[in-house]
Amino acid sequence: MEIIQTLFLCLLFSVVSTSNGLDRSDFPPNFMFGTASSAYQYEGAWREGGKGLSNWDAFTHSPGRVEDGSNGDVADDQYHHYLEDIELMASLGLDTYRFSISWSRILPDGNGKINQAGIEYYNNFINALLQNGIQPFVTLFHFDLPNALQNSYGGWLGPQIVTDFEVYADICFKAFGDRVKYWATMNEPNMFVPLGYTVGLYPPTRCSVPFGKCISGNSLSEPYAAAHNVLLAHAAAVHAYRTKYQKIQGGSIGFVMSAPWYEPLEDTPEDRAAVDRILAFNIRWFLDPIVLGNYPSEMRERLGSRLPAIDSEMSGKLAGSFDFIGINQYTTLYASSTPTPSLDMGTLAYPDSMVYLTGERQGIPIGERTGMDGLYVVPRGIQKVVEYVTQIYNRPPIIITENGYAESKDSSATLQEALEDVRRVNFHNDYMNHLANAIRNGSDVRGYFIWSLLDNFEWAFGYTLRFGLYYVDNHSQSRYPKLSAEWVKQFLRKDAISTM
Repeated sequence: MEIIQTLFLCLLFSVVSTSNGLDRSDFPPNFMFGTASSAYQYEGAWREGGKGLSNWDAFTHSPGRVEDGSNGDVADDQYHHYLEDIELMASLGLDTYRFSISWSRILPDGNGKINQAGIEYYNNFINALLQNGIQPFVTLFHFDLPNALQNSYGGWLGPQIVTDFEVYADICFKAFGDRVKYWATMNEPNMFVPLGYTVGLYPPTRCSVPFGKCISGNSLSEPYAAAHNVLLAHAAAVHAYRTKYQKIQGGSIGFVMSAPWYEPLEDTPEDRAAVDRILAFNIRWFLDPIVLGNYPSEMRERLGSRLPAIDSEMSGKLAGSFDFIGINQYTTLYASSTPTPSLDMGTLAYPDSMVYLTGERQGIPIGERTGMDGLYVVPRGIQKVVEYVTQIYNRPPIIITENGYAESKDSSATLQEALEDVRRVNFHNDYMNHLANAIRNGSDVRGYFIWSLLDNFEWAFGYTLRFGLYYVDNHSQSRYPKLSAEWVKQFLRKDAISTM
């Protein structure tokens, strides 16, 4: 083991020696560095501790839903290994850890009786983080809806979910808010809504032809109805936090968006307009309401009555309903006003935008391909999207709540080969350099979370992708540090990497 560690350090130093001297001092003194996760992708223990079924429990147990036929029944088994994982976080020197609470572990039926075993689990988890000097950063909803709510009134399509989410959030604020100083209401609604209601690739698998092959649904109306309830639920939870808890508990609350960057496929007025439209139909779809109180004008003009109206009362509750904006930034794509031979999923997910997305121009990829289709290494994208949000929303506080590099699972690779993730090291070094540029240019960025601490269950991709700083053996659940884990550890030391 000592020989392996020595080889790792030699490899690390050779990588660092070619970098441009990035170190922690390039970021503000109170800047947070952490890793991110979600309950369904990490916890496992799907029927333990009084937990109810989630929509993802039901979805993954239906054949053909997940690429490798797997599920999150065990995942990384963090439910049983959380103390071990917190030791790994502490060994890296992380400031914070972003994780989500499983709604169905707190309220097995989505509403009604509270599961005290779930409260106890998260209390123990949060206390252990704090005892190791790690600040908990909690997401209330990260894709996994109590299945009982889906069955009883259609989940996000039912207006009742606004009240149920507010009650669930209030329970969490009351139980954990004395120690949790960062809350996010929703994770990536601009992903789970279109994937669930436009193309039907995520639960509740609702869509219509030609956008997908679902049993029921309407791809041209249901996404907007579901998104509207997501926004109202967010506003209700923020109102509850601000009126009942924030002053006493001293925390902050925000909203997390998937935020790819887009560049025109060709330098034409039409393709530049396509960039503006896809930004409106993707990122601004949710951010305009919570910052400005209404949907983007581009959406209102194109959709008409298909887009639910935000009246003056709703607008008053939505506008300013955030203390920070969370940005999950992984890739940059080309946008075009005309069809291209190579189309990525985003094209189908936002059909009303009439924007065609691709990762290639004349056969040349926009950046290095990763193990996940549609994700390319384009470090400038993180700076561009941060500066865009800074400009159009008058410099709001921003936290990079996810950023990570996907590798395909290679069953023929040795463990040692799997641990030598040089590309991931270069990825984070380059993206953080561009993030530091955005901060120097005036953006108020307060944290950077790596996706992810561990290799994990990657939704419809199952275990075919690996994002972790630690390799996880899916049979033994053993964790093994990759080169990137050592890089993070060195980066988070006070001395600059370039002087090692």
